[in-house]
Order: sequence, then structure tokens, then C-alpha cells
Amino acid sequence: MKLKKLSVVLMAGLTGMTLSVVAQAQVKIGTIASSTGVVSAIGIPQRNTAMMLPTKIGDLTVQYIHLDDASEPNNTVTSARKLITEEKVDAIIGPSGSPHAMALIDLISEAETPLIAPVGSIAVVWPMDDRRKWVFKTTQNDGLVADKLLQHMQDNGVKTLGFIGTSDAYGETWFNVLSERVEPWGIKLVSNERFNRPDTSATGQVLKIMGAEPDAVLIAAPGGPAVMPQTGLKERGYQGTIYQTHGAALNDFIRLGGEAVEDTILGGSLMLVPEQISDENPSKAVAVQYMNDYKERYGSTPATFGGNVYDAGVLLEAAVPVALQTAQPGTPEFRHALREALENIKDLPGTQGIYNMTPEDHSGFDERGVELLTIKEGAWQRVQ
Repeated sequence: MKLKKLSVVLMAGLTGMTLSVVAQAQVKIGTIASSTGVVSAIGIPQRNTAMMLPTKIGDLTVQYIHLDDASEPNNTVTSARKLITEEKVDAIIGPSGSPHAMALIDLISEAETPLIAPVGSIAVVWPMDDRRKWVFKTTQNDGLVADKLLQHMQDNGVKTLGFIGTSDAYGETWFNVLSERVEPWGIKLVSNERFNRPDTSATGQVLKIMGAEPDAVLIAAPGGPAVMPQTGLKERGYQGTIYQTHGAALNDFIRLGGEAVEDTILGGSLMLVPEQISDENPSKAVAVQYMNDYKERYGSTPATFGGNVYDAGVLLEAAVPVALQTAQPGTPEFRHALREALENIKDLPGTQGIYNMTPEDHSGFDERGVELLTIKEGAWQRVQ
């Protein structure tokens, strides 16, 4: 009788263990996108792409919890805290803006939860330290793009450069990157202006830049706000070359800017000119597949910002099976293993380049991740 009871108890225990393993056989991923508010031009394609991410990785089911921060950094922090403490996610993809991602660094570090940020600013992953080691970035580092632009400036005789950027982490980081780089290229920065993303005019800043008479102007702003200062320069007759960062590399930049953005030079993604990219580039196949799937689902071509979220899914597909060899999802051990797996990804093609992560570099792109682009007759063209 005692043996029979013991057998029942053991079977019940084993059944409970089986159910526990089954319950843990899923990965929980949180996503945060600015699908409303001033950053929505970036956030909408990111939210749409998040809905396309794989729901299976190997034998694991992937559960996504999608949140909108309405373009407000305070909401970003609230959303991330909810995902970490209530949903107990294994990783977070997002947010859409650099200031929003900067606001999460301490929270992510304390929670020891990997964040894959589809944002522009290198400040989220550099300088690498114990806080930033939990953050990864699926966009080209600013310095990589800056070197492409500075090479073009030097080749075209630019000696003086005016700068105007957003009055946040994105603009400030870009000014710092330029300040550290321009001298070896024989270029002098002659102005440093700022504007807020919601501003509708930058007349004062534009007049100061015009007064400095630079050979060229670089605008550092993500999404729609990148158009406004360029329009102001053109309206006041500026004749020099206008450069933009990869933050402006989206079709809405052309739609919103019209003739004012013709002949702009910027560093961007091969996603904007896939037909002009060699089939030998392994990223082309990934980009074309994503773009075709997005268009079939939503009826439009995705912005490159959506590709950054798609790449987050590509990274997780590679890293999750490796982390699973160490621990089960839903545990601190799994999150640690996932971070280490992400940090050691090698030769992985994404939509815009090849990822080679290291403990020092949590972006992983090299020069293959940046195309020098311009706009001719309302269409993107690769600068040869």
C-alpha cells in the first residue's frame, strides 16, 4: 500500500516536472515601438515588422508582447518595466528613438535583460561598460556612416562644414563623432546648431549657418524631422551640398521633402536600392525576402527602420538555440546565456549588412553595412 502511494506521488511529481518543462518551452520577447507620436514615421514600420517576427525558433514557441510608447521616453521606461517585472520577458526589441533607448540603459542593466535596440545613436552601446553590455544595436554605428560621408566631402573639395542636429542624444552624439573625425579629413566645423524634433521652423539656426558660409551642411536628425532644416536652407538659397545621416534614410524623407531634398548625400541601407546591389552580397537576399514579405502583408515597401527590427529577429533566431544549451527560458541563467550568445554572433547576414559582434562592439557592422546614396528625380540612387 505504501509502495502504491509512493508510486502515485512519484508519478504526480514527474507529471508536474513535465508540465513545468512544457510551460517553459517558449521564449517571451517584448517589443516597444513609437507607433504613435512624433517618432511614428520610424515606429510604425517597426511595429508592423514586429508582427512578422518568427513565432517558432527550433522547437520553442515565441510569445511577443507588443507595446507603444507614444514617442515619449517616460512611457518607454514604463513599458520596459512592465515587460521585465510583469511579463518577465527574456529579451526586449526596441524602442524606436535614441533618447528612448538611452533612458532604458540603467533599467536594462539592473534587470540583466538583453535589449536589441533598432536606434541610430552609438551612445547606447559605446563606450562599452557594465551597463551597456546588455544592449545590442541593429543599425550602423555613427562613425561608420560619418567616415563614408567625410570621404565624399573630401573627394568633392569640402573644406568647411556647418552642422545642425536634434537637441537630444542623436544630435549630440553625431556632433561629437564629427568633432573627433573632421580634422584628419582636412575639414573644419564652422557651426553647431540644434533644434527640437517637434519644431516646425529652424529659421534662426538656418540663418546662423548661412552666415558662416560653409561649403556643405550636415543635418543629424532621424525620420521626418530631418526634412525641416533642409527645407529652410533651400528656401533661403543655400547652394552648397547638404548631407544627412542614416536617420533620414527612408522613403518618407523623399515624400515629405520633395524638391528640397534632391541631390542630398547620405549613408543608408542597401534596402533603398536593392536592384543596384550585387547578388553576391549575402545581405541582399535577406533584405529582398523581408521586403517582399512586408509588401505582401501590408501592401507597401518597408522603411529601413523596419529592417532593423527584422534583424533583431534574425539575431534572436541565431542566439536563442545557443542559449538554450545552457538554460531554460524564463530564468536569469537563460538571459545571461542569451546575452553571451548575441555577443558572439559571427558572419550573420541581416537586411543591411553582416553582423560580427564582439564584447567591445555590440553593433557588429563593418563598411559593408553602409551604402552612399543620393536622390535624383525623387528616387534613391547609389553613389558610385
